[in-house]
Amino acid sequence: MEGQDLKTQKHILTYGGLAGLVGVVFGIMLYTQGLHYERSFTIQAIQYGILAVFIVIGIVQYKKSNENYLKIGQAIKIGAGIGVIATIIGIIWFYLMSGVLEPDYMDKAMEIAKVEAFEANPKMTQEQWDQGVEFQKKFFPIFMGVGVLLSAIFGLVVGLITGAIVKKPRPSY
Repeated sequence: MEGQDLKTQKHILTYGGLAGLVGVVFGIMLYTQGLHYERSFTIQAIQYGILAVFIVIGIVQYKKSNENYLKIGQAIKIGAGIGVIATIIGIIWFYLMSGVLEPDYMDKAMEIAKVEAFEANPKMTQEQWDQGVEFQKKFFPIFMGVGVLLSAIFGLVVGLITGAIVKKPRPSY
């Protein structure tokens, strides 16, 4: 295999799977502590931090496995791929948690959001709230898809930064 670059797929699946599993463990921890409704900046930063760590590790491990060579394009591909795989695993966890472990999760989450929305905007009417809820229900699968896309973009950016730092292109001779 000397002189040829490894395929990135193995590293994407391995480290995307690991990132997804660690994210699920974090989700289980939140669930067992009753914090699964919490959408604070800290919790989201931890979730993206977990993803970023596994993207960096995946890229560095790919470089080591590839005779210590790495192109920025490979790093970007690995980063985006890890982001997508981890997020798909996270979505599966979400559906398991909200459909099996706590079937009334969405209703409770909407009640919490309603209180917060009316506190933030006291002029909001019940009709406006109801329209917003119907819109969210109708487009929920699209929101999940947007989440996958955002994770791919996040992975792409982390991959670009990591690749720019650790790149070492294979000599052309």
